[in-house]
Amino acid sequence: MFDGYDSCSEDTSSSSSSDESEEEVAPLPSNLPIIKNNGQVYTYPDGKSGMATCEMCGMVGVRDAFYSKTKRFCSVSCSRSYSSNSKKASILARLQGKPPTKKAKVLQKQPLVAKLAAYAQYQATLQNQAKTKAAVPVEGFSWGNYINSNSFTAAPVTCFKHAPMGTCWGDIAEGVRVEVPNTDCSLPTKVFWIAGIVKLAGYSALLRYEGFENDSSLDFWCNICGSDIHPVGWCATSGKPLVPPRTIQHKYTNWKAFLVKRLTGAKTLPPDFSQKVSESMQYPFKTSMRVEVVDKTHLCRTRVAVVESVIGGRLRLVYEESEDKTDDFWCHMYSPLIHHIGWSRSIGHRFKRSDITKKQDGHFDAPPHLFLKVKEVDAAGEWFKEGMKLEAIDPLNLSAICVATIRKVLADGYLMIGIDGSEAADGSDWFCYHATSPSIFPVGFCEINMIELTPPRGYAKLPFKWFDYLRETDSIAAPVKLFNKEVPNHGFHVGMKLEAVDLMEPRLVCVATVTRIIHRLLRIHFDGWEDEYDQWVDCESPDLYPVGWCQLTGYQLQPPAPQSSRDSQSSSSKQKKKAKSQQYKGNKKMTSLQLKEELLDGEEYSFLQGTSDQESNGSASYYIKQEP
Repeated sequence: MFDGYDSCSEDTSSSSSSDESEEEVAPLPSNLPIIKNNGQVYTYPDGKSGMATCEMCGMVGVRDAFYSKTKRFCSVSCSRSYSSNSKKASILARLQGKPPTKKAKVLQKQPLVAKLAAYAQYQATLQNQAKTKAAVPVEGFSWGNYINSNSFTAAPVTCFKHAPMGTCWGDIAEGVRVEVPNTDCSLPTKVFWIAGIVKLAGYSALLRYEGFENDSSLDFWCNICGSDIHPVGWCATSGKPLVPPRTIQHKYTNWKAFLVKRLTGAKTLPPDFSQKVSESMQYPFKTSMRVEVVDKTHLCRTRVAVVESVIGGRLRLVYEESEDKTDDFWCHMYSPLIHHIGWSRSIGHRFKRSDITKKQDGHFDAPPHLFLKVKEVDAAGEWFKEGMKLEAIDPLNLSAICVATIRKVLADGYLMIGIDGSEAADGSDWFCYHATSPSIFPVGFCEINMIELTPPRGYAKLPFKWFDYLRETDSIAAPVKLFNKEVPNHGFHVGMKLEAVDLMEPRLVCVATVTRIIHRLLRIHFDGWEDEYDQWVDCESPDLYPVGWCQLTGYQLQPPAPQSSRDSQSSSSKQKKKAKSQQYKGNKKMTSLQLKEELLDGEEYSFLQGTSDQESNGSASYYIKQEP
């Protein structure tokens, strides 16, 4: 495993004790690979086929000028010093899984001065090439600095099943060792060293080079799924050199023994980790596929759109009638807002027919099996009916849960819902939720969970009471048992950082924080913005991502708004937002609501009280029916 190691220290003639070299560390139980001595062939490349590194003193030079058939030594003295230390050679041979090396045969070689001159010229050439290819650093938001400076924690990757590696993250955590590029090195070629994960934030990991102990001066953040992160042993199998950082080269004279002692039994990434990352970032939706998607100007209907691009599973859809391709809509491929062609007709949903009579060349319908599957429901017995009341997240104001009414019952469990007090006469602002949607709730949900319920616009009898409102409107509440009460063990905690889509502007992915957890419902706050821009989102929403998702997929991340831009933009944004869905908010109540028999159609229910600042994982339900 340490066969790619290249010692570049100035003086390694004295070795560490044999006891230290042979010290064994008991392996740790884990589903991650355990680092072992795997017997790979010992190699000494520095990244270029014409160069070699002396096994004894670490001198780098022209390979043809080196001694021994395998070009392992730069001089006769190095060859003799190495071969005379039989005990050391024997130990290293055992670590490499091969018999002890025989004494190197002395060969004629060029003078050392000629070798150094050739290498100096070679090094100067590489440095000149590197200058012409140097990338200009881009200044911007850094998750690592943001988390470090504020001691934030991030939601783990396992919370996001739809994200890359979300279902196969395994035990990747603090302490896992990896092989990474060594940036603390004066060599002109790319070399590597071992580093351990000090802190993990989503895909982003704070790494520390092996050998720095408690010294954090050269700690650095990187994306653990990046192309330069490898499991321990990768350098040996790939012929890449392991070179200790220049800052600590003097600390040890026998780096191989040090690595054996520190790494045997430690955890590393699975050998197929990069392959799994690549596979998890393959998306079935392709450009030119046709889908049905919600009409962003009239939520009550759908339109045909064409996939223009796919980034990290997010689709940029261009409405089919858009000639200049500027009329678009962003959503994730697992969004409940997109469907296969023919879906609207099959369930009775309103649909805007396209002016285009036939498909354009190259466009084709997306196969139905690519879309998110909803749970099957049994609507044969007691079911939702038109006119029933409920509470629902307003899709035009996602920070609000509002008094709502079922306006139409469609096929396959879909419902058309309107927000009381703000509906258009023609029903153009009705919206479609499935009966199992986590965005609809029974009457009393907000009250019992201490969430502010938005009453109908213009409703004067405040504070709002459901019992009075149902009696005044001669309505009934949708039965509690018809709602989705499943609460997965999602793993989110209040205060966790993540990357979240601003669903009011779905092309934007922003730095965000979980500020409240009510069972499976998350309150998402966009860092740097006022609380009124918060959004209620389900814990399994495909619009939530781990820290580092944008960097991994190449998507643009919106950093927290600075104070200056926040002040200048907030006034205009507020006006647009209020104009879109002005809601009168009633007084917040802090006591549990006791519903009477008439409220729930003769059945008596009690509600489990939730708390605003506590997580609620597991199978606990929102509501429990009282036994008679």
